[in-house]
Amino acid sequence: MPTLKEAKIGQTVRVKAIGGQGAVKRRIMDMGITKGVSIYVRKVAPLGDPIELTVRGYELSLRKADAENIETE
Repeated sequence: MPTLKEAKIGQTVRVKAIGGQGAVKRRIMDMGITKGVSIYVRKVAPLGDPIELTVRGYELSLRKADAENIETE
């Protein structure tokens, strides 16, 4: 299953599922990333971490370790 970590710059993906346990999953969901939402990958930092996303009309920076828990389609 592809994850948000594997998405390329300029790509729009849809969240299929959110992995992780407890506080990690809750924090991701509190940022507005829920099942079915579209995410646009805007930029990736020069060293590859974090990635900048557009979610629900606002910009969000997310670590690749957290992006690995988000399954996309």
